[in-house]
Amino acid sequence: MAVIETENIVTENEISALVNSLIKKYPPNKTKPVEFLSAQFDAGLAWVHFEIGNGGLGASPKHQKIVNEAIAAANGPSSYARNPIGYGMCAPTIAQWGTDAQKQRYMRPLFTGEEIWCQLFSEPGSGSDFAGLSAKGVRDGDEWLVNGQKVWTTLAHLSKLGLLVVRTDPQAVKHAGLTAVVVDMHASGVEVRPLRQMTGEAEFNEVYFTDVRVPVADTLGGAGDGWRVSLTTLMNERVAIGGAIPRKATGPIREALKIWESLSSDQQSKAKKDELMKLWIKAEVLRLTNIRAGQNRRMGTPGPEGSIGKVASAELNKDTYEFCVDLLGANGMLYGSYAMVRPETAMSFDSVPKAFLRSRANSIEGGTTEVMKNILGERVLGLPGDVRVDRDKPWHEVPRN
Repeated sequence: MAVIETENIVTENEISALVNSLIKKYPPNKTKPVEFLSAQFDAGLAWVHFEIGNGGLGASPKHQKIVNEAIAAANGPSSYARNPIGYGMCAPTIAQWGTDAQKQRYMRPLFTGEEIWCQLFSEPGSGSDFAGLSAKGVRDGDEWLVNGQKVWTTLAHLSKLGLLVVRTDPQAVKHAGLTAVVVDMHASGVEVRPLRQMTGEAEFNEVYFTDVRVPVADTLGGAGDGWRVSLTTLMNERVAIGGAIPRKATGPIREALKIWESLSSDQQSKAKKDELMKLWIKAEVLRLTNIRAGQNRRMGTPGPEGSIGKVASAELNKDTYEFCVDLLGANGMLYGSYAMVRPETAMSFDSVPKAFLRSRANSIEGGTTEVMKNILGERVLGLPGDVRVDRDKPWHEVPRN
C-alpha cells in the first residue's frame, strides 16, 4: 500500500492539504474502507495530536475537526463508527500507557476496524464504585491468571481485544491494587453472554473469565497502575460520549425539527413551539460549549470538564427524544419488532421511538449522571467530597455485597 509522506505538520493549512491529498489518492467511492483508513492512519490523520508513527502528527487536537469534516464531506469511512470503543477510549489509553511495541501492534488495526475493541470495567458489584471491582488477576510466571465477571460491555460479541482491569493485589487499598491488561476476547475461558435491552437489541454483554491466561507483556503501565490507566480511559469515554461537536441543528434536535415541520398548522401549538425552541437553544449552547472545551483542552488526557458535556448531552438527548415521541402522538408508540438482535454497531437508530428507548441509557453508560455531578462538584467546583470510610483500608477488609 502506498504511504503518504508526512513531516511534523502543525498548521491548519498543511493538515487541510494533507487530507485533501488523502482523499484524492484514495477516493472513498472507489476505495475499500479498510484501505482508506489504513492510508489515513499512515498519513498521521487518525488522531492528529498523537505522536508521529502512531496515527498522529504531534499537532493540536482541535485540528482533528478539519480532517473529520473533509472526510465526511467526501463520504469517507469513519473509524469511530466501525470501532467506537476502540477509537474513542482504548486508543488514547494505549497512546499514553502503551509500550512502543504495544502501540505498533495495536493502534493501526484498531483504527482500521480490523480489530474491534471493548472496555471491560463494570462489574455486577462495582459499577459506580469502579475501584471496588473484584475480578482477580494472579501472577503465574509470565502470565496473569484471570477469573471474574464483567457487565455492560458494549460490542463484546464483536470484539477481538478488550481493555480489562483486574485486582492483582487484594492487600492494597482498593485504588492501588488494580492492573490494566489487554485481553484476547477469543482466548480459552472467555465467555460472552448477551444482555437484551428494551429496544430488543443486545449491544451490551456480560463477560465471564475462567482461568484466562493473559501475557504479562500485555499489561498497560505496570502492576498496580490500573487505576491511573482507567482514569485515562474514563475521561476519554466521557468526551467521546458527550463531547461531540456536530454541525448546527443536527443530531436529536434535527429529528425534532423534521417532525415539527411535518405537522399541520393546527398541530403546531404555541406551547410546543416554545418547548422546541428551548431544546434548540440547549442543543446550540451544548455545541458551542463543546467547541470551547475542545479548543481549551490540552494534549493528553481530558480533565474532569469532560463530565460537563456528558451530563448535558445525556439529559438533552432524553428530553429531545421524549419531545419527538410526544409530537408523533399515537404513532410514537409504534416501534416495530422487538426481536432479539446482536447489532454490528453501537447506538444505531433507525426510528425515533427506538432512539427514545435507547437514549434512556445515556445517563447510565460512561458514568451515571449522579456520578458525573459528584465529579463536577468535587473536582471542578471544589466542593467537599462524600464521606469515604474505606479510603485507607486494604481491599480485602472492605465490606462487599
